[in-house]
Amino acid sequence: MWEYIGRKRPPFAEVPGAGQESVWDYPRPPKLVADRRRVIVRHGKTIVAESTATHRILETAGPPTFYIRPQNVCVELLEPFGGFSVCEWKGTAKYWALKSAAQAREAVGWSYPNARPPYEWISGHFSFYPGRVECYVDNQRVRPQHGRFYGGWVTDEIVGPWKGEDGTENW
Repeated sequence: MWEYIGRKRPPFAEVPGAGQESVWDYPRPPKLVADRRRVIVRHGKTIVAESTATHRILETAGPPTFYIRPQNVCVELLEPFGGFSVCEWKGTAKYWALKSAAQAREAVGWSYPNARPPYEWISGHFSFYPGRVECYVDNQRVRPQHGRFYGGWVTDEIVGPWKGEDGTENW
């Protein structure tokens, strides 16, 4: 199924410019990369998470996801949200919603309580959906990856196309 696994770009892939990354150069299985840029997650004026010591997961055909250490997340603002999903590499993810007076209607983030090797470094770390909370990388507002399931962080440095866009259902 996967002809493109980070070794060559498909003919429909955008060519990255200076300072850009192609999601088609990311490997399969994914790569875990340390990132020192300032990452901020907000809900309105409330800061949910802030860090300059995150890790990105880089996976073929998807914008990166940023994982933030729990000590840099205001976990008291979060509550477990029903359901789970399974990543073939990282393991079982649990979901998180923002606490509020009203019942939470959707997850705003996820974590892997016991991520599988070699991704165990992100065990207990949080990632967030930029379409459900405001996410920033070095003061640039992150755009969400298309699709309700995906949580990729799209910035000006990322070129695609990527999973979730129309016509990518069979990728």
